[in-house]
Amino acid sequence: MKRAQIKPLSKAPFKKGDQVQVTAGKAKGQVGEVLRVDLARHTVVVKDINTVKRHSKPRSQNDAGGIITMEAPIHTSNVLPYCEACSRGVRKVCEKPASCKNKKK
Repeated sequence: MKRAQIKPLSKAPFKKGDQVQVTAGKAKGQVGEVLRVDLARHTVVVKDINTVKRHSKPRSQNDAGGIITMEAPIHTSNVLPYCEACSRGVRKVCEKPASCKNKKK
C-alpha cells in the first residue's frame, strides 16, 4: 500500500529568527527561536527545544565518535507565534503592544 503524499506548504507560517511557543508535546509551553523551516515536511526546528541524543560512529581515524545532542523538528501545527506584549503564543501577533487585546486579565 502506498503512503499518502504530503503537499508542501506554499507559504511559510514562520521564518528563521521568529519567536514561537510550543503548544503540544513534552516541550509544551516552552519558547524559542526558529532555526530552520521545512516546507515539504511541515516542520520547524526550534533552538534548545525538543532535543534528542544521536549516537555517531567515527568515520575516520581523526574523527571522534560519541553522543551528539541536537534539536529535532516539530510539526508546524504544534507551535504558535510568541507575542512579547501578551507573553504567550497567539494566532495573530499584536502590532501595537500598548493596545494588546490578547492580554490575560
